[in-house]
Amino acid sequence: MLFGRLLHQARKMAAITQVSSNKMFGGLQKVYSHESAECKCKMTFGVYLPPAAETDKCPVLYWLSGLTCTEQNFVTKAGAQRVAAELGIIVVAPDTSPRGCNIEGEDESYDFGSGAGFYVDATEEKWKTNYRMYSYVTKELPEIINKNFPTKPESASIFGHSMGGHGALICAFKNPGKYKSVSAFAPICNPVVCPWGQKAFTGYLGSNQETWKEHDATHLVAKYNGPILDILIDQGKDDNFLAGQLFPENFVSACRENKVPVVLRMQEGYDHSYFFIATFVEDHIRHHAKYLKA
Repeated sequence: MLFGRLLHQARKMAAITQVSSNKMFGGLQKVYSHESAECKCKMTFGVYLPPAAETDKCPVLYWLSGLTCTEQNFVTKAGAQRVAAELGIIVVAPDTSPRGCNIEGEDESYDFGSGAGFYVDATEEKWKTNYRMYSYVTKELPEIINKNFPTKPESASIFGHSMGGHGALICAFKNPGKYKSVSAFAPICNPVVCPWGQKAFTGYLGSNQETWKEHDATHLVAKYNGPILDILIDQGKDDNFLAGQLFPENFVSACRENKVPVVLRMQEGYDHSYFFIATFVEDHIRHHAKYLKA
């Protein structure tokens, strides 16, 4: 009976297809595609396998990208592979949304639809079948990674940028104990009060703003009572989106009120780009390594 159930579950899991493979710092930077059960379309993800993965099981660090990005932005611009190779950490970077679902309006704007899944499970009729990025990131993708690569399933952490920083924070707060650590670059900290968040949440979740709070890091951390998460956030002082979209001060205030450890580093002269991310990505990976390899 048990073997039959396991075989049935294995057959249900999507096969993955290798798109590319490049040797890098002694390991392999790969990209795969697969048919997603959650998003009902083909999804892609990048995975960096450090040299240690040839002989040992390794911890996994998930990266969530921001608006307009695919997996390629992180794979080609962040410069994470060198330190991941040194520390023996697998790094996974999925796409930011379903694509090519033929939903009316999915390609009309940069901040909603394609490239802008916001890491929520949509409840509005038009979007709810495909736009299930929260379940994809927290359930389906880890199952695929753990099935196909030499991981330590109990050792996973998550980080991200902008929309992906929002995604990383809410995934950690909504799943206490699932991730050993969480960090973010210029995250959308309080989406219920910013134009990006209000547009996305209205479209994906409807007009009831009380339901939005379950996908807002500032509201979630205010009531978080799970295992301690030592949060690291880097924010560029010259970020064009800092005023009016990101609201890190709201998040930090909520953390302090609930005694959740957080470090917010305001970086002089840095903007919202991958130049900023590449400058500090090593700090973040080493931050996660403290918990992944403890």
